[in-house]
Amino acid sequence: MKLPDTFLWGAATSPHQTEGNNLNSDWWALENGAPQILPERSGDAVDSYHRYHEDMTLLGQAGLNAYRFGVEWARIEPTPGQVSRAMLDHYRRMIETALDRGLTPVVTLHHFTGPEWFAEAGGWTSSDAVGRFSDFVTAVAPILVDVPWVCTINEPNMVAIMASVQQMVADPEAVRAIAAGALPEPDPDIGRILIDSHHAATAILRSETRAAVGWSVAQQAFVAAPGCERQLAEANRVWEDPYLEAAADDDFVGSQAYTSRTVGEDGIVAHPDHPDNTLTGWAYRPDALGIAVRHAWKVTGGTPVLVTENGIATDDDTRRIAYTGEALAHLGAAMADGVDVRGYLHWSALDNYEWGHWRPTFGLIAVDRRTFARTPKPSLAWLGDLARANTLPTPERLRPPTSGRI
Repeated sequence: MKLPDTFLWGAATSPHQTEGNNLNSDWWALENGAPQILPERSGDAVDSYHRYHEDMTLLGQAGLNAYRFGVEWARIEPTPGQVSRAMLDHYRRMIETALDRGLTPVVTLHHFTGPEWFAEAGGWTSSDAVGRFSDFVTAVAPILVDVPWVCTINEPNMVAIMASVQQMVADPEAVRAIAAGALPEPDPDIGRILIDSHHAATAILRSETRAAVGWSVAQQAFVAAPGCERQLAEANRVWEDPYLEAAADDDFVGSQAYTSRTVGEDGIVAHPDHPDNTLTGWAYRPDALGIAVRHAWKVTGGTPVLVTENGIATDDDTRRIAYTGEALAHLGAAMADGVDVRGYLHWSALDNYEWGHWRPTFGLIAVDRRTFARTPKPSLAWLGDLARANTLPTPERLRPPTSGRI
């Protein structure tokens, strides 16, 4: 499938997972505080705070034309009302570096982390959460004047879960359950605050910038077991539809999908252990991307879709290429059926800190965490070749290479 010249081919990262030493953030406090519910800490991460030039150069040289990265609220406003000019300048230099490398910047304003002071004041449950976030967006807007794409909040449905988790850490039983992977559902009350915050941020950005504005949703790509369409609709209503509906008037909606799960008579069916599962324990389901973008297109009523994340946790790069190729083929099938997709941003650009774990590797670029040396994987060149050709693979063209383990 030949694509429009404006189609974005890129990769994505987030500040906390790559920059390192995000000392004033709520996640740094969670990683280093008590009780300890996370097995590993971010520490220096992969030092992209200092090495972003190299990261962007590798992406641009490979043939990609877009890079999604974030600005870190905890760095920009380390204490309430104290906006750091130096940090704004830092992120402005990142934007200019992306443009210089031929990469369209897609800038995320909130990617799971916020200032510790915000969390201590109640975070997204506090009465002034919308105002606090709006003040932050207002402070950042001047450095975004020539940024074409801005994502206000990454995966608000996951943020609604995380906000609940932060409230539960004082309960030892809840901590044990969380550590075992038993996360709560998205809190609908927090969800409504996030939706209000997104709409407030969108109004500011439309007034102060020329960017296309939207947010990204963690899509579960649910499918119904036979006869369970009602249960499927309810699962979508709990997990993602309110956040998709909130994007109905946006310039785009970010679709983020990695795997699919079945919904049965009693709700979501846990996926069993299987040799094909990824390093995160998720089912190997490249078809999830097609399911997700079709659902986003339907629920929003036709908001253009930007794939802001899609990838696989594996240490076998051959498998990464096979997964991504098939995911892109399903994306092309959805586009052929009329879904307006504006780009594909792979998760992730680099192997990085995966929210408590270092083992799951999603990156197109490997990183030695002792030396921070970057080593592009074959998958980066493969994706770059697709970007240069500006075509999506079709199923009959999928021929994974015979080697590629990093």
